[in-house]
Amino acid sequence: MNVLSPVIQTKTEDILIEQGLLDKDGLQLIKNKAKASNQPFFSVLLNEGHITDEQLTKALARANNIPYVNLSNARIQPSVLELLDKDVAEHYMAVPIGEMQTKLVVAMLDADNVQAVDFLSNKIGRPLKVYAASESGVRHVMEQYDATQNISDIFTKPADLIAEGAQAGAPQPKANKLRPNQKVQTIVQDSPITKALSGIMDYAARNRASDIHIEPLEEVLKIRVRVDGVLREIMKLPKSAEAPLISRIKILSNLKIDEHRTPQDGQFTISLGDNAIDIRVAISPVVWGEQVVMRLLDKSGTSLNLEDMGYTGRALRTIRKSLQMPHGMLLTSGPTGSGKSTSMYAMLSEIKSDSINIVTLEDPVEYKIEGVNQIQVNPDVGLTFATGLRSILRQDPDVVMIGEIRDKETASLAVQAALTGHLVFATLHTNSAAGILPRLLDMGIEPFLIASTVHTVIGQRLVRRLVDGGEAYQSNSVEVEDMHKVLGELLPKTSDEVEKVAKDLGYDSLPLATQSAYTLYKGKETPDNPTGYKGRIGLYEVFEVTEKIQDLILRHSPSSAIQKEAQAQGMITMRQDGYLKALAGMTTLAEVNRVASGDS
Repeated sequence: MNVLSPVIQTKTEDILIEQGLLDKDGLQLIKNKAKASNQPFFSVLLNEGHITDEQLTKALARANNIPYVNLSNARIQPSVLELLDKDVAEHYMAVPIGEMQTKLVVAMLDADNVQAVDFLSNKIGRPLKVYAASESGVRHVMEQYDATQNISDIFTKPADLIAEGAQAGAPQPKANKLRPNQKVQTIVQDSPITKALSGIMDYAARNRASDIHIEPLEEVLKIRVRVDGVLREIMKLPKSAEAPLISRIKILSNLKIDEHRTPQDGQFTISLGDNAIDIRVAISPVVWGEQVVMRLLDKSGTSLNLEDMGYTGRALRTIRKSLQMPHGMLLTSGPTGSGKSTSMYAMLSEIKSDSINIVTLEDPVEYKIEGVNQIQVNPDVGLTFATGLRSILRQDPDVVMIGEIRDKETASLAVQAALTGHLVFATLHTNSAAGILPRLLDMGIEPFLIASTVHTVIGQRLVRRLVDGGEAYQSNSVEVEDMHKVLGELLPKTSDEVEKVAKDLGYDSLPLATQSAYTLYKGKETPDNPTGYKGRIGLYEVFEVTEKIQDLILRHSPSSAIQKEAQAQGMITMRQDGYLKALAGMTTLAEVNRVASGDS
């Protein structure tokens, strides 16, 4: 601990007392102990566990009027770490953590050292934005240099890579027989290419990425990750890395490493701390090689609670009403990766009990739920959705969940199950909730069967969620016009209606429809999170299939007519749901318009 001026020490002590971390009597006792042992006061505080390193650093930063950042869980992009050599970073205990406009954001242990800041600025060739950070936080980022360096060093030896690629590309029949959890240990434990792949997967997992894209170009291999629904490039690797890297992925996924002409799908599991992360792999031949998309499923951080997922108000009430029905179909639609399966799991979690038999048919089984009988589709042995569903109906189920209705046969069996007294959950790929019903017609299902079995329909998308404490601002004229157009019929017209309308829509309060400006929110940039977003939340549109909608189905009406009637009966569209969430500070208008631009 550096020697502090009496003024700064006194200020820091006052801040710690103000925050309730110390009291005056305890402060004096510790001062006496420090004097008797000839140790600095703050060293005694830390050594005896009265406060943590982070708490002291935060108080010192405030006393020095320096911004503070907690780096204990920060993951820094490799491209940012490359802006400052590791030996320089270690010497000054300073690490680059992000960029803000033209400035490089640097976190330092000794952030008020003007000479060190000037040297680093000259060394990097850019102005700096300096934050104070604890020693443990700085060292946590230092460790990430090693992972980044491992990946970089591997690709400085192209000859080794080419040799390894040739070896990996040779037929290895025994490798395909290994169990998935043995592969890394037995085949590629010390391989340099494995270190590179592990570094990429570790970076993606720690940054909450949902997908890793490995894309071959003419001269390089591009690596991108999708975080909160948005793809971003994290690195480019030399073309010589392509063959061995993709071969290693094929070995882990139990795929044919000498097959380069047809698409292949596989999966394996990795561990990150105490969490097991399932990875689904899809490999496809493209012009410049083979593209790999790896989908990461971290089950530890997912809440299977409808409210936590963003269901509220009318939509939530409609779903809970449908869950009480003894039979019929509840269908969910949306593009790939929009959270359809997670919604289904949340609904199953609400109704599961020892008194009912729930059986699911999935491809793949994403979440394992105690008390639910889950079946994994396996086309290689003839277990498709259709054949599996026939088997399920002989197992005396009360509730059936079908991972996806892909063809006429599965759709027909699902309808028959609903007609014979089962409650059926299923997903389809359509652009809106209203599009589900015409989609079933396209599959050859008779309209009177659709009308008599489907009772609830859900459409959904995912948007990025703002971090807590987003920046509030007043909407401009364009945003006000947009709000009036989208929410004009929903928002309260007078102050007397506010409480009633807010309760109906599931919010604590709502602004008036007649306002000339609205309080909206945008992401607050921080050094460890330059986007201002963390996690995702759903936008939903949910409607009940009433008699009027049944009549439209029987007349083969288009989805636009069904959508119009559903709105007339009170359905909140995805875009309206998004704008209400933007008013509540959960997301931004830009996010809503990005994923729901086609909705009225």
